[in-house]
This record gives sequence, C-alpha cells and structure tokens, in this order.
Amino acid sequence: MSGRSPSHIMFWRLLFAVAMSLFAFSAAAHEIRPAYLQIDQIGPTRYKVVWRTPVLSGMRLPVMLRFPDSIRNATGPAERELPDSRIETRIIETPDGTLSGQRLEFVGLQATITDVLVRVHLLDGSLSTTMVQPSQPWVDIASRPGSLEVARTFVHQGIEHILFGYDHLLFVLALIFIARDWRALLWTVTAFTAAHSITLTLATLGFVRVPGPPVEAAIAFSILLLACEIIRIQNGQPSITAQRPWLVAFAFGLLHGLGFAGALADLALPQTDIPLALLFFNIGVEAGQLMFIAAVIAVVGLARLVKYPPAVGRRAFLGATYLIGTMASFWLVERLVAF
Repeated sequence: MSGRSPSHIMFWRLLFAVAMSLFAFSAAAHEIRPAYLQIDQIGPTRYKVVWRTPVLSGMRLPVMLRFPDSIRNATGPAERELPDSRIETRIIETPDGTLSGQRLEFVGLQATITDVLVRVHLLDGSLSTTMVQPSQPWVDIASRPGSLEVARTFVHQGIEHILFGYDHLLFVLALIFIARDWRALLWTVTAFTAAHSITLTLATLGFVRVPGPPVEAAIAFSILLLACEIIRIQNGQPSITAQRPWLVAFAFGLLHGLGFAGALADLALPQTDIPLALLFFNIGVEAGQLMFIAAVIAVVGLARLVKYPPAVGRRAFLGATYLIGTMASFWLVERLVAF
C-alpha cells in the first residue's frame, strides 16, 4: 500500500490533468486565426468579394462561402495562395442592387473552432463589421450596423485571443508565481498591461514594424527565462526578477504587445477601422487576462482548503514551474524551426 494520502493523490492527479491539457493544446497557440470576408460595393449592382480562409498545419480551413441563389457571379473566382491563408476574389451582382436583408452562409464552419470576420462597405459610406461564430454559421447583412455591434465584435476577438493564446497565459501564470504578495502582483500585472498596450498601439498604427516569426520565438524565450528565474528564486539565489518583478513584466510586456498586434493584423482591417479595432481589441485582451488571473487565484484559494503536507505544495509548485519551462522550450524550438 502507498503511504500517500487521498488529498496527496488527488492533487497530483489534478496537476497531471492540467499538464496533459496544455500539451494537447500546445500546437494551437496563436494558430486560431479567423477567416475573413470583405465585401465592397463597386457599382449600383456590383460588389467585390474577398474571401480569405486560414491555412493551419498545411491544411485549408474546410469552410465554403455560399451566397443566396438570387446573387450571381459577374466574374469567376480567382484564387491566390499565401503561406498562412488562401484568398479568393470575385465580383458578384445582385438583381436589385442591394445586399441588405441577404443571408450569407459559411458551410462547414459549425465543425470548426474558427470564427469569420465579415466586413461590408457600401457606396453610401456605411460600414458593417460582424464576427460570425460556429454556433451560428451565417450572417444577415444589415443596412446600417450600430456601433455597439462593432464594439462587441472586437472585444470578443480580444478575449478569444488571450484565452486561446496559451503562451501569453503561461507568461502571466509565471508572473503570478513570482509575485508573492498582493501588492507585488498588482504592480506586476499593471506593468505588463501598460507595456503591451504601448507596443500594441505603436505596431497597429504602423510606428513599429517587426516580423511576426521572430516575435513569436522571442515570446516563447521570455516564458522559458521566467521559468528559470522562478527556479533560481526557489533555490534562494539573488535575482532582479524577485526584487523588481514589475520591471521584468514591463520589459517583456513590450514584446508581448507586438504579438497581440500581429493577431490584430491577421484580421486584415483597413486603416479606417484601426483606431476602433485597437480600442476594443485591447479592452478584450485586458478582460480576458483578468478572467485568467481571477481563475488562477480561485484555484489557489481552493487548493489551500485541501489539507495536504507542505512538501506536496512545494512539489506541485516546482512541477508546475518545470511544466511552464517545458512548454516554452517546445514552442521556442518549434518557432525557430519554422523560420
């Protein structure tokens, strides 16, 4: 018979389940990009359609765009292959000159976890932006969308990006491990938020331009470095990260902001939408980040209610730290190979 207590066994089973979940989703970090549909009215009855579907792991997203029967192609679709997506361009024609009230369907979307960003720009200057989700794989074209719908679209995209950006979440988790009291945690998270907001703004507005692959590799390296710093702190070695965690969070936050900007750029938004997209996307990112921090704090609070030997908690903390470092190493190698 093992001498381990039931609470001891339960704790390690929980840690193992978390580890397996992270490995299962590791390849998905920053790979969930939305499909994109752009419709621009170019004449009384004609519209230019740009349909972009992402390519994930070498495979095109299995989603087809379907128009109502009353809409016909004025020109056949022309396809263009890009490293991360496939773009299809065509001209369509409507019998009455309007798309208002028409339903566009995305066949196969319900079998994926990818959203579709739909933008419709009409000759009268009206512009609509809608995020279509797999649970409702169609969009009804409205004549004039409200600003509330635009805000909801980009806030949702920001929340989704941070909650499915497992590398960003592991970095935030490492910051929580380093900040040992509430005051340090507050300053650390605030510094990280301020930093990535700065570079997100600068990169989105075009003042800073950095290629995406090196940024993604550097983000993975920042997580690995934090994991090493946590081990140093646990071993009682001097570390500037332990003394000034907010400074480290700010420095690496500048880097992570470039990653967020890359996600916003994946939406292929025109310049006229950039300020609005930036504002609400950033709000969504911060909301998702706060949700994750609250969830971690809740889990830690529940764990403290479980009566287990202090050695179990130390082993779990050390195991979680090595898990963070392992995942970061995997991402770093994967992204360096992909250069």
